[in-house]
Order: sequence, then structure tokens, then C-alpha cells
Amino acid sequence: MLPVVFELSSAAFTHGATIPARHTCTADDVSPALSWTAPPEGTASFALVVDDPDAPRRTWQHWLVWNIPPTTRQLGEALGADQHVQGTNDFKKLGYGGPCPPPGHGAHRYFFRLYALDVMLGLPVGASRTELDAAIKGHVLASAELMGKSWR
Repeated sequence: MLPVVFELSSAAFTHGATIPARHTCTADDVSPALSWTAPPEGTASFALVVDDPDAPRRTWQHWLVWNIPPTTRQLGEALGADQHVQGTNDFKKLGYGGPCPPPGHGAHRYFFRLYALDVMLGLPVGASRTELDAAIKGHVLASAELMGKSWR
């Protein structure tokens, strides 16, 4: 049996391209619209993680979302913190915090990773990346990735 190809994309930018200013801290700071293809059979929910591994001291968490229903194939632009279950990002806020690299540090990469899970998660609103990682361990059926860049 061939593995399921599971793809994540955005109408705002393509893989490896610049993330539009609208989705960064220098402008509207709203989440980009995302869409994905059908996940593997047995998917019970999705979890989304957005991070910046090029941040100066450590990987910076920009967005954590989980318990996205298995029939969902997109998240609209400017998703509110009250939509779906969302965690606390490294800006100490609930929901999306867009790219905001320090000036003069060159381009940073922002990875949007969508996980197809075989469970719904029991995590509370506001949970951390560490808690999310622990909760999805052993439950990931497939993952899809989209990377965009930003700099100031």
C-alpha cells in the first residue's frame, strides 16, 4: 500500500516564498488562509503548529491549534483566538502571532505543520507547545508542511 500524500498550502504564499506583510507583526498580524488535501483514513482531528527555528535564542512558537475536526480542509484568513482550540504562543498570547524577526537578522523561516491525529486531544485552551507535543506523541498518522520566509 502506498503512503497517503497529505499536502498543506496557502493562497497567501507558496512553499519557500515570502509571507506577505499582512500576516506579520509589521502590518495586520492576521493568520493566512490555509488549506489541505485529504488526510489518511482514521484521522480523528488535526493539530497545527507554526514556529520559527531561526529565532535568536530558541525555536519561537507562533501558533498552536488543535482539535480541528477531521472533515475540515481549510482555515480561513484571520482566524480568531476563539475559533478551534488554541494554545499560548511565545508572545504570551492566545492564537496567532505572525512573523516578527528582529531587525537586521536576515530571513527567518516559518514552518506551518499540520498533523493528522488518530484522537481528539484533551488539552485545555492556552496549553503550551510542550504540552501539545506530549499529547500528540504516538497519535500522528501523517503530517504536512508549508514554509514561508520573513525578515525586517
